[in-house]
Amino acid sequence: MLVLASTSPRRVGLLKQLGIEFDVADPGDAENSISQDPITRVRDHAICKAETVAKKYPDRLIVAADTIVVLDGKILEKPNNRDEAKEMLRTLGGRMHRVVSAIALLEKNGNLMDVRTEETIVSMKKLSEEEIEAYVATGEPMDKAGAYAAQGAGAVIIEKVDGCFYNVVGLPLSLLHAMLKKAGVNTLIRCTKR
Repeated sequence: MLVLASTSPRRVGLLKQLGIEFDVADPGDAENSISQDPITRVRDHAICKAETVAKKYPDRLIVAADTIVVLDGKILEKPNNRDEAKEMLRTLGGRMHRVVSAIALLEKNGNLMDVRTEETIVSMKKLSEEEIEAYVATGEPMDKAGAYAAQGAGAVIIEKVDGCFYNVVGLPLSLLHAMLKKAGVNTLIRCTKR
């Protein structure tokens, strides 16, 4: 059985949509990369999360993911407080940015089987200060890279998504399906090679 190295309700919900059995394990604070290169950062974080959980589940297939927002080469992760969330929304407003996710897949012996990235371009609407204040007051931006949720109330602040929508939510499902299929887990026919 698969183990998802994440307690993110969004990632758990998205993986449930695939109809496969899995357990959830908290990787803790396993994000340790300080790289300023977005691809390197998300790959390192996803691998670190997977490796942390693999220590607890050495005989299981492990999936981990990480997502960041990138604007003008600057990485935007989760805001630390409401003021930071407001500043992110002001900065992103009326502009296009990239959402970059990495998925790491570890074999049952804990060896890295695959790690891949997905990029999506998002165009965000320009928001008034009143709209920013109201949106941040909902609390929704606080645990999301870039301080917005494409699947929540934040859906109305997105003008356009070019690429995988589920990547913006935090788990690019088509990419995950391809990785799992290569590992012997076909999410479409819900069978596992043994």
